[in-house]
Amino acid sequence: MELYEQAKQFVIEASEYIKKEMAQGLTVESKSSLNDLVTNVDKGCETFLYEKIMSYYPDHRIVGEEGHGHDIQDTDGVLWIIDPIDGTLNFVHQQKNFAISVGIYIDGKPHSAFILDVMNQDLYHSSPDGAVYFNDQKLNPIQPSPLETSLICLNARWLVKDASQNAALTLAKKAGTVRSYGSSALELAQITTGQVASYVTYQLKPWDFAAGLILVERLGGVVTTETGQPINLLQASGLVAAHPSMHKEIIEIINA
Repeated sequence: MELYEQAKQFVIEASEYIKKEMAQGLTVESKSSLNDLVTNVDKGCETFLYEKIMSYYPDHRIVGEEGHGHDIQDTDGVLWIIDPIDGTLNFVHQQKNFAISVGIYIDGKPHSAFILDVMNQDLYHSSPDGAVYFNDQKLNPIQPSPLETSLICLNARWLVKDASQNAALTLAKKAGTVRSYGSSALELAQITTGQVASYVTYQLKPWDFAAGLILVERLGGVVTTETGQPINLLQASGLVAAHPSMHKEIIEIINA
């Protein structure tokens, strides 16, 4: 449990770093497009976490969104997969609805996971024994619900892409209601507390889903690519996360 407790402390300290830096003002840059942003705080928070981890665990490896470990080709040993700020557009425009996401794997197997809603200080986390918590509350397994009466999260960009538009519209019409909160980590985390029933998106990077995958699967949910294939921890892919019964239905709809 030492690694789990230490990682939890790192995440909490990183959230304090973010809030302190926010007060100093943001420097915003675009990466692949005008909607793919990075700030000085994203970069600084990843460096903060990297230095913390390396000071305690110099033999561990780290994959981070802002540059660390992008050349890693395997999951041997202890691997931290980090998104210092998941939901950067929300961070820039709203100063809320963003999260720190950290998934820890040992030889490719889940060890622990942390998704911290920074501004609300709500921590979704899972310990090495497989238990999942919302703050101090231990969570029960995900419960089934009919798609027709459920709230699901769907990446809004599916609706404007020719290749996925029909599937996204069909799914949106079938579901009870649809939301897009703009942070994949939080959308996955909210499945664990029943706030949403599913999260569906056409492409995520490993740092977007590494922690959420652990949380959802440990509560009995299923997480696969959009075609129903297993997730590769080191590759970008589409993603469908839900209770097994809903997962099967969604996979059938979007692949019809």
